[in-house]
Amino acid sequence: MDVIRLKNMTFYGFHGVSAAEKETGRRYEVDCDLHLDLTLPAKTDKLSDTVNYAQVYGIVETVLNGKRYSLLEAIAADIAGRVLLLDHIKEVVVRVRKMIPPIPGNLDHIEVEIQRARE
Repeated sequence: MDVIRLKNMTFYGFHGVSAAEKETGRRYEVDCDLHLDLTLPAKTDKLSDTVNYAQVYGIVETVLNGKRYSLLEAIAADIAGRVLLLDHIKEVVVRVRKMIPPIPGNLDHIEVEIQRARE
């Protein structure tokens, strides 16, 4: 299986459990690993034979800028479910990172990874 990766898509969102997070927001980064067969598009050089990267970016942007979520798990699952609806994609791995999370201690981010496949 071949892979197309969209790395470090960055958004500012108002997600989280605490009222402060929902009010002030945080920076989020998202990666999507798209698993599909790239044999045909490699031969034809036609966008219609593969996935449109802009569509995937648009899905991620819609999820992060739309509804407000409490959990990173819910954000990642929503993105994965929507991406799997696109033609050609057999499996997707989504990683969502909340940068500078509001917890005591010194850490860069918290990351959730979800892997989903077509049935």
